[in-house]
Amino acid sequence: MAAQELMVTVELAERSYPIRIGRGSVGFVSFLTPLVQGRLALLAHDARLGTQAQNLADQLIQAGWRVGLYAVPSGEASKSGQHLQSLWTALANLPADRSTGVIALGGGVVGDLAGFAAASFNRGLPLVMIPTTLLSMVDSSVGGKTGINLPEGKNLVGAFHQPAGVWIDLDHLTTLPPREAASGLAEVVKYGVILDPALLDTLEQHADYLKSNLAACPATAGLVARSCELKAAVVRDDERETTGLRAILNYGHTFAHGFETVLGYGAWLHGEAVSAGMVCAVELAYRVGFLQEDFRQRQTALLDRLGLPVRVPKGPVEPLLAVMRRDKKNLGGAMRFVLPERPGKVELVSTVPEAKAAGVLEDLMG
Repeated sequence: MAAQELMVTVELAERSYPIRIGRGSVGFVSFLTPLVQGRLALLAHDARLGTQAQNLADQLIQAGWRVGLYAVPSGEASKSGQHLQSLWTALANLPADRSTGVIALGGGVVGDLAGFAAASFNRGLPLVMIPTTLLSMVDSSVGGKTGINLPEGKNLVGAFHQPAGVWIDLDHLTTLPPREAASGLAEVVKYGVILDPALLDTLEQHADYLKSNLAACPATAGLVARSCELKAAVVRDDERETTGLRAILNYGHTFAHGFETVLGYGAWLHGEAVSAGMVCAVELAYRVGFLQEDFRQRQTALLDRLGLPVRVPKGPVEPLLAVMRRDKKNLGGAMRFVLPERPGKVELVSTVPEAKAAGVLEDLMG
């Protein structure tokens, strides 16, 4: 393994899989070959990444693979039943069998959509993720959640389908717009709040560098690797969200999904919504007396330094609450929130009056 590469393993008994973190695509064929037996693959990619997709396909073809290409239109709107149907059709026309691989090259939209196609076609195909945004590198490419959106809410239809492997090429970050880079950093902040206070220290130490040049920052590779390690540990212990442990990964997301749905998919990037959602969650924790160590100002200051929203979009509260009432974490019709007790310690709380959440939303609008 090259010195610049890092490896993380998601431990799931016989279904454990590797996450490679490095720079460049050299070695990708060797990484993929033991994961997909058929040497036949559909490479689904963000439409903006046509050149990169063709380069990967050429590598595979030169190594004796057969590869089909499928371009996914950029944007959250592609996580739809219509585009899922199109991917199924592309697989059928390949034609794909159960040894055919699905390779997802792009951000969370491509990963979620292609992952759900892989989960459902022929009742399951091997999936290899190549995340190209920071958000997908540290979050959506790891853990096996796939799905599409409905007008009624995000990710309401989907399946758990663990990838066979994840190939993270940090060179993709060199072309990432500042707004998308900041969006991914929101999820790294999340990991620090829920599991690892030392991660918050690193983010605070390098915040200005991370905001100005994420790809060049010397802390980036370690932040990506540590985020993957933390998510892998949670997935190992609660793969299908049966114990409640995995719910902690949704810190800030109950509010965030409300923002995304009401504003319209794509108006805010996912990490931007999560940022504002975390501000709401820590404020709610303070107001209900759950927060033992008051770090509201610290969290808000860090998010602000990283260029992320720290206020709630203006508008009526009721539409936000209506979306939040449909959150998958809810139980028996009651809202449940992931709330911080202190840095590195959060819990899923089901005793929060809805009126308290409404008050937080009203007071944080700006």
